[in-house]
This record gives sequence, C-alpha cells and structure tokens, in this order.
Amino acid sequence: MTWVMAAINIAFGAPEVENGCGPSKASPIDMAHLATQTMGDKALEVEVLQLFAKQARNCLQSLGQNDIDHRAIAHRLKGAASAIGAFNVVKAAGEIENLGTDATRISAVTLAVIEAEHFILKLCRV
Repeated sequence: MTWVMAAINIAFGAPEVENGCGPSKASPIDMAHLATQTMGDKALEVEVLQLFAKQARNCLQSLGQNDIDHRAIAHRLKGAASAIGAFNVVKAAGEIENLGTDATRISAVTLAVIEAEHFILKLCRV
C-alpha cells in the first residue's frame, strides 16, 4: 500500500523546488496564488498554466524582433505572469517595460520564462 501512495505523490505532487516548499517565493510559480486565482480547480490550473506557457513563448519570440513595441510585449507578459503567480517573470518583464531592452534584460526574462515552463511541464506530467 505504501508504494501506491508513493506513486500517487510522484504523479500528482508539485515539483520539488530547490529552496524549500510552501507558498513559494523561490518557486517559478506561486501555487498558493494560482490556487486562489482558479478557486482550487486543478483542471483549470493546468489549462491556465498551459495557456501561459504558450503566450510566454510567443512574447519571447516577439521580443526578439526589431520592429515591435517591446514595452507593450513586456507589459502583456507581465500581466499574464502576474495572473498565475510567475513572479520572477513579472519582475524580469517589468524591467523591460520600465527600462527597455538590452541583452541582460532579454536574458533575464528568457531564463525566468524557461524556469516557469519547466515547472509547468513537471506539474502537467502524466
């Protein structure tokens, strides 16, 4: 029976985060914030996270283009990240929105999005 519980914890548990657990300032996604936003609906959480991952990837691609309003793209990414509790993405996108783009800021937002995407992939594993 214990192996069954272990399998359930592996399949449905949140991914481990390096700096501890709990409402997570260290986690790429604040699960407590997300649960509040989705009223605890796990299926909705998965759907919203997958939509965010797709939108975040599109925003990153847009930030790589020259003839585009980078601040508007960063603002869109910041809003989407804020809604799901991806506060590292919020911070990095806010830097671009407020200070403009440069290689360091683009790298920071890219890293934050990739960390959030990896976290989302671990959560959505079957």
